[in-house]
Amino acid sequence: MKAQHSKVEKIETLLDRLGNLAVESFHYIALFIIGCMVIWSAGHTVIDILTVKQYATIDDILLLFIYLELGAMVGIYFKTNHMPVRFLIYIAITALTRLLISDIQHDHKADMDLVIITGSILILAFAILVVRFASWNYPSVIRDKHSEKPLPQGKTPRPEDDELA
Repeated sequence: MKAQHSKVEKIETLLDRLGNLAVESFHYIALFIIGCMVIWSAGHTVIDILTVKQYATIDDILLLFIYLELGAMVGIYFKTNHMPVRFLIYIAITALTRLLISDIQHDHKADMDLVIITGSILILAFAILVVRFASWNYPSVIRDKHSEKPLPQGKTPRPEDDELA
């Protein structure tokens, strides 16, 4: 009976390893594809600016900032296996700023849309403040994903230990 239980445990362990390998492989492949798409889109935008438009508008510059943040998110996820929420909020703020500038350039009038967009930017900025405050007071120490060294006995994580704080 014990030998059969041992075989079941070995099979479960093997299936867990295969499942973890499949998930990790999917993450790497998907991130690689996303990273390539970000580079491709940013490159296409730069080529379009240089050849067709021959100058960059504020919309183009803000779009390049969005590509920069997306690339940084992919890079950080590759390094740490963690997705920093702040970067998503930065992207949302940049996208709303781009929308706001475009709306002002095309309509040239003050209306409720401007108040809604600027209010949304203010709420997102406040969200970053909350996230930063929480990560400063309650840090989660992020290490390289391949090293699982525990903290030394009696040491509490400090904000300076958190790479993304």
